Amino acid sequence: VQLQASGGGLVQTGGSLRLSCAASGPTSSSAPLAWFRQVLGKEREFVAAIDGWSGTTYYADSVKGRFTISRDKAKNTVYLEMNSLKPEDSAVYYCATRNRRIVISSIRRADAYEYWGQGTQVTVSS
Repeated sequence: VQLQASGGGLVQTGGSLRLSCAASGPTSSSAPLAWFRQVLGKEREFVAAIDGWSGTTYYADSVKGRFTISRDKAKNTVYLEMNSLKPEDSAVYYCATRNRRIVISSIRRADAYEYWGQGTQVTVSS
C-alpha cells in the first residue's frame, strides 16, 4: 500500500487548506484512514480519523469544529479540510492506514497504523 499526501502550504491565521491523500495498492475498504501531524522534536499527534467499516469520524479536541475528514471510496482518497487555521496547527501532516479493521479504542494511536504517506508541510503564519 502506498499513500501520497498533498495540499500543504503556507496560509495566514484564519485561512483554510485542504489536504488529500491518495491510496494505491491492496487497500481494504474496512480499514481506517487517519491524519496525524508532527512538529520537529515532538511526538506524532493524532488529528482525525475515519473508520472504514462504519464511516464514523474522530477528531482531536484541538481541531474539533475546525477540521473535517472525509473520504472518496471511488478514488481511494481521504481528505482533511482545515478551516480557521491557527499558528499552532503548523506541522508536517501525515496520512495513515492499515490493511484491516481497527479496534476503535486504538484509532487515535500512531502505532496502530502500518502504512504512512510521506507528509505534507502546513505552515500557518500569525
